Amino acid sequence: MNDVTGHDAQSADGDKLERALAAAQSELVALRSELEETNRGVLALYAELDSQADHLRQATELKSRFLAYMSHEFRTPIGAIQSIARILQDRVDGPLTPEQAKQVGFIQTTSAEFAEMVNDLLDLAKLEAGRIEVSPAWFEMVDLFSALRGMFKPVAVNPDVTLIFEEPIDVPKLFSDDRKVAQILRNFISNALKFTLRGEIRVSAKRVSEESVQFAVCDTGIGIAPEFHHAIFQDYTQIDSPIQKRLRGTGLGLSLSKRLAQLLGGDVSVESEPQKGSTFYVTIPIALPLTTAAPMDQRTSS
Repeated sequence: MNDVTGHDAQSADGDKLERALAAAQSELVALRSELEETNRGVLALYAELDSQADHLRQATELKSRFLAYMSHEFRTPIGAIQSIARILQDRVDGPLTPEQAKQVGFIQTTSAEFAEMVNDLLDLAKLEAGRIEVSPAWFEMVDLFSALRGMFKPVAVNPDVTLIFEEPIDVPKLFSDDRKVAQILRNFISNALKFTLRGEIRVSAKRVSEESVQFAVCDTGIGIAPEFHHAIFQDYTQIDSPIQKRLRGTGLGLSLSKRLAQLLGGDVSVESEPQKGSTFYVTIPIALPLTTAAPMDQRTSS
């Protein structure tokens, strides 16, 4: 009798175990099915993201090609307009009346602004396409400041604003792309001249560490509110102000400066308060590592 009872108990336990195993297997099959479905969804999502990335790359490439093509096409007529305006301004074909001289001056100013816009667009297209060539070489800060001083002498015509280039402080020879550095500083100085109605603009350079040098363009202009400090280095950004409304531009100068500084292994920053003025900084290595410049040269030559 006891044997029969024990056998029945073992049989009951075996049935429970089989049912538990069956339930576990059923749950495992369901989980496996759910996992496979999730994997299919993830794969489909990845495929869609890849497709969207391809479309985005194609759109960016088309935009860069369009900007480069249009910029090149605009350069020829702009150059012709500037040449004719210079001939008129030099009175080669005879004297000008005061009104004619005024109109020729307007043509020169407008064509110069237009040329600056076109150059900004062309530089943006090159940057986005990775075709900007970095050509480092040794150069003296004194030579760079002298070139910039000569460049801005004809355009710094506001008698209420003084453009000052300070003597560089403890700055050795730099091994970098002097044209890119000059372009960054030109953008900073041009902005300062636009937004400074009276006072001064100071351009300076000093060594801030064993490895880096910092340039600063400080003005006594209208200043920028803190909430816009980050935005001004983004593409096509222009701060709403009475002065800005009467000026033409692409809003690319500062964003290009930031990208160029990063190409040179550095960065840009700003300190500014409304009605007190602004100071724009660019900090770059004293010696640009060749590993930084080589990939850009390779991409340009390929």
